[in-house]
Amino acid sequence: MAGTVQERFRREAEELAEREGLVEVALAHRFVPLDHGEALDTARLTPESGTLTALACGVCTIGPRLERRVSALFAERRMSLALALDAYGNAQLRDAVRRLQDRMQAEARRQGLSMAGELRPGDPGMALEAQPAVLRLAGAERIGVAVTHGLALSPAKSASMVLGVGIDLPPARWSRCDDCPTAPRCRMRETADA
Repeated sequence: MAGTVQERFRREAEELAEREGLVEVALAHRFVPLDHGEALDTARLTPESGTLTALACGVCTIGPRLERRVSALFAERRMSLALALDAYGNAQLRDAVRRLQDRMQAEARRQGLSMAGELRPGDPGMALEAQPAVLRLAGAERIGVAVTHGLALSPAKSASMVLGVGIDLPPARWSRCDDCPTAPRCRMRETADA
C-alpha cells in the first residue's frame, strides 16, 4: 500500500513539474590549463601515469523554480507532495550532472585528451572553500549559479565539480565516495559509482 501512495505522489510531482515548467537545466564548464595562474588543491586528481594538463571545472543547475515550489507546498502543509517534488528535483539534478560530465568528456575527446577522477568542493580531497574558485573558473555566472556566504550553491539544486584532463590519463581507481564518512549507509553511493 505504501508503495502505491508513494508512486501516486511521485507521478503527481512529475506532472506538476512538467506542467509548471519547474526544471530549467543549465550547464557551464571550462577546461583550465594548469599554468592558468589559479591555485586549487586537487592533489587527488594527480594521475599515476599520463600527463595532467588541465582541470575541467563544471557547474550545473535545474534552476530556482522547483525549490520555490517545494517551499510553497510545505507552507500549504502538503508535505507528501513537497517531498516527492524535492526527490524529483534531486533526480533531475543527477541527470544534469551526468549530462555535464558527458559534455566535458566529449570535449576532451575532440581535443584528443582524456579525463579521469572527479572531486566536488567539500568532498574528501577538496576543501569546501574551493567552491568560489570552481564556480568562477566554470563560468557559473552565465547560468545564474552563485555561492552563498556559507559556501552552498544557489539555486540549491545545483552541483559543481572538477575533473582531471590530460594526455593518456588512466581511469581513476578511486571514487569521490571512498573516504566519505557516510558512505556505508549512503543511498546515493550506488548512483555515484554507476
